[in-house]
Amino acid sequence: MKKILVINGHPNSQSFNFGLAESYLKGAKACSAEVDVVTIATLQFNPNLQFGYQKRTDLEPDLVESWKKIQNADHLVWIHPVWWGGLPALTKGFIDRLFLPGMAFQYRENSVWWDKLLKGKTAHIITTLDQPGWYYRFFYARPSVNQLKKCTLEFCGVKPVKVTYIGIIKTADELQRKKWLQKVYDFGFRNR
Repeated sequence: MKKILVINGHPNSQSFNFGLAESYLKGAKACSAEVDVVTIATLQFNPNLQFGYQKRTDLEPDLVESWKKIQNADHLVWIHPVWWGGLPALTKGFIDRLFLPGMAFQYRENSVWWDKLLKGKTAHIITTLDQPGWYYRFFYARPSVNQLKKCTLEFCGVKPVKVTYIGIIKTADELQRKKWLQKVYDFGFRNR
């Protein structure tokens, strides 16, 4: 049975992203998948990687628990909004603090190459936008997707990484939002 981890990267519990995360969880549970969740907004941690990689900052208990969940998962589902073309600051801080050398990847000695320590995992990024997904992709070159998919997940060995755009959020009516919730429920049910 596939072990799924839903990582909710929106800082506001009243956001539509929370509804999407809940829909995914319901779908995954309906097909008896083993599913867990990390809600970044509820974690207690300093998002600032203060010393870069020069000096290790001890992980707070919430980050230790989150890392155990990431290690245990076969499939990572990231749900987050796009703000100014990128990830919310708290989500970026979560990645900065956890996806560290020796944990998510390891540079090889005297080499420009590295070992990918998260091989064998897959992922699905579900991201909300206030513009059409095609516009974000072709006119802005989808910087948040490049950052999370290519520069983080694939860099650490997670493959394949699927991407789903949900938007335009700000102009969506209730019917459209229900369709999106159903779509994400179906992703959960199919373990995508």
